Formats: sequence, structure tokens, C-alpha cells
Amino acid sequence: MKKFLQSWLFNTLAVLVAGYLVKGIHYDKPLDLIVASLLLGVLNAVVRPILLLLALPLLIFTLGLFTFVINALLLYLVGNLLQPQFRVDSFWAAFWGALVISAVSVVLNTLTGTGRTRVHIQRGRPPGGKGPGDSGSGPIIDV
Repeated sequence: MKKFLQSWLFNTLAVLVAGYLVKGIHYDKPLDLIVASLLLGVLNAVVRPILLLLALPLLIFTLGLFTFVINALLLYLVGNLLQPQFRVDSFWAAFWGALVISAVSVVLNTLTGTGRTRVHIQRGRPPGGKGPGDSGSGPIIDV
């Protein structure tokens, strides 16, 4: 439950920053922003995996950049479902908003250490011993 609330708070802050920075994203009251972030979280949990699976060939062809388009479509859908309290004017506003939301989420997750991906840089030997030609003193990036 704590992880869900923390994720929802980060998502709400990210949508708030996107609403402030992107001119095409509007909301009337802070409660509308909270509802929009909750709906966006539900759509990301339920609809996004289906869209990612259906768009897998396109994702491979674009080296994953089509994910930004999927995120923008979901944000645009939230804007259409919650009109007039939360509005997204165009697809491009949703696209830039999705980029801002992604960037803010990455920063918040990195600062708090709650993200799925963590990068650990260690000095010394890799786990399992030395490799051929490895002196064991170089940095190791464990992802």
C-alpha cells in the first residue's frame, strides 16, 4: 500500500509539473489533478501493457521510442475522459506532457531509490572471479 501511495504521489507531482510546463495541459482544481493522475496510473497498469504487446514490432523497429507515443496517447485519453476539469488540447501537448511526466518520474524515483532500475558502480573484481585479461581493479556497473 505504501508503494502504491508513493507511486501515486510521484505521478501526481509529475502531472503537476507537466501541467505547469506544457501549455496544452490544463486543470481547474488540485482535486482534478489528483483524479487525473489516479486514472493515468490505472490506465498505465491495465491498458499500457496491452498496447505495448500489440505494438511490439513497432517498438523493436523504433528501438523503443514508440513508447513515448503510447504514453502520449494514454495522457490524451485521460484528457478526453476527464473534460472539462482536466484537458489536453492536442496530441503534441500530450506528447510533450508525457515526456515531462517520464523525466520527472525518473528523477523522483532516482532521488528516493524507489525505481525498478538501479545502477551500482563498484570498484574491484566482478562477482564470480576474474575474467581473462582482467586485473580486477576497474569499475563495474551492475544494472
